[in-house]
Amino acid sequence: MIPFADLQSQYRSIKSEIDAAIGRVLESAQFVLGEEVAGFEGDFAQYCQASECVAVNSGTSALHLALLAAGIGPGDEVITVPFTFVATVSAIGYTGARAVLVDIEPEYFTIDPSKIEAAITPRTRAIMPVHLYGQPADMDPILDIARHHRLTVIEDAAQAHGAEYHGRRCGSLAEIAGFSFYPGKNLGAYGEGGAVTTARADVAPTCRTLRDWGQEKRYEHRVKGFNYRMDGIQGAVLRVKLRHLEEWTEKRRQVASWYAETLAPESVRLPKARPGCRHVYHVFAVRTGDRDRLRDVLGKEGIQTGIHYPIPVHLQPAHADLGYRAGDFPNAEAAARDVLSLPMFPEMTRAQVEQVASVISTAVRV
Repeated sequence: MIPFADLQSQYRSIKSEIDAAIGRVLESAQFVLGEEVAGFEGDFAQYCQASECVAVNSGTSALHLALLAAGIGPGDEVITVPFTFVATVSAIGYTGARAVLVDIEPEYFTIDPSKIEAAITPRTRAIMPVHLYGQPADMDPILDIARHHRLTVIEDAAQAHGAEYHGRRCGSLAEIAGFSFYPGKNLGAYGEGGAVTTARADVAPTCRTLRDWGQEKRYEHRVKGFNYRMDGIQGAVLRVKLRHLEEWTEKRRQVASWYAETLAPESVRLPKARPGCRHVYHVFAVRTGDRDRLRDVLGKEGIQTGIHYPIPVHLQPAHADLGYRAGDFPNAEAAARDVLSLPMFPEMTRAQVEQVASVISTAVRV
């Protein structure tokens, strides 16, 4: 069997470091926040080329706090995409704001900057581009539009740890960014986790207060906050794993290059990396007009796959209140019909890649 991801192998490769780090937390009894979380915040801010990092309990919480710190609230509108995990749009809704959706670029799966200005209204307060699959959104025109209209840009960087846009790291491309450390992410916790990164002096203190019930001093609640604190064990695990992230990222990029060499162009459409950017291949999403049959064939051969994402947000029943219909975002809807995520993990071998390619080649000839 070829798994979609192999978290067990990754753990075994760093077991002694992880076990020691968790042991330190158990000995210190700093189970919520504490020194390990604070240490990770400093390390991750430096890695992202950001001024500050605030660790929280999930990527969704990170986006929620990023929006609140930017002043987003009831009656406001935030522009984002329909082709993303539902948390992007849900976090906007948590603030009382409304998500306004625009279509994606078909080659890169990220927000189409040429469609943003038509979606801006007097209620628009922010733009939230999603760096999808490890691919940075086209940030320069987005930032230009935001400056012209005096809007805040918040990166949804949940899938973009270490990705770069013209030499700059995701998480430092805009004023604020939100990351996820869900276990399957390129930098994944052993449970849930997230972080806000920022260069704005006012954002980090606001997020620190909001994540801890709105208190700056114990039992003195300045504002209404949330229980969004990161566990000490997750901070310790992430500090260890961050030291290996660059090595794992280059291995992912090597696996992607093997796929490009071995997958016949007539079998599937390969993902395209944006010029001048570093794609970190959170997933390796190919496109095929016969997605479901190909997935079934691969599954019967013991090859696990995923679909990210089969239903765009605007067609999800939970978000019917946004008022969109089928056909409103043709590029997002086409991607949802066509994308198939192949196995992708740093420990993957060339032989495994060749096996996947061979099964795909045979399947498309039938």
